[in-house]
Amino acid sequence: MTRRESLQWGMAFALAAFLTDQATKAAALAAAPDLAQGVEVLPFFNLVLAHNRGVTFGLLATDDPAGRWLLILLTGAVTAGLLVWLVRVQSRLQAAALGLVIGGALGNLVDRLRHGAVTDFLDFHVQGYHWPAFNLADSGIVLGVLLLLVVDLRAPVTQQPSGKPSVDGHPRDTTPLHRGRAER
Repeated sequence: MTRRESLQWGMAFALAAFLTDQATKAAALAAAPDLAQGVEVLPFFNLVLAHNRGVTFGLLATDDPAGRWLLILLTGAVTAGLLVWLVRVQSRLQAAALGLVIGGALGNLVDRLRHGAVTDFLDFHVQGYHWPAFNLADSGIVLGVLLLLVVDLRAPVTQQPSGKPSVDGHPRDTTPLHRGRAER
């Protein structure tokens, strides 16, 4: 797979994740009066309306505008790094996985820019315990990360002539991190 194909494949998944996320969040916001009290869909699943001003599970939540902009800048920097990674991958599965993470990150980034918080609306629960509400951007990010782990776990480990292990033929430096440059 060429770099161009990798980028196209990943961006197609990013766009699909982003558009799906934004469409479902718009529907949740349009149904805000109904979702304010929660709507039971299944005995273990509700639709709710929540606004997350932090990151995963509400960590680092703040009403401080500086904190909001810090999260926006951090998300932008991570997304830029993921785009660089996307251009370099040579696997469709890896490109799709990165696309899902990028699309999800951009979906939540747009929410922070437009609303000051991320819109969450999916509420799963069991016997009174509720998983923190989340959205399809979060789902895309988690699925993408899981796919990246699968790709990494499936990659064959081979021995290079130097005796250093590699994954997919790319040499890996196995020098212990605690040793200084002069000792290598």
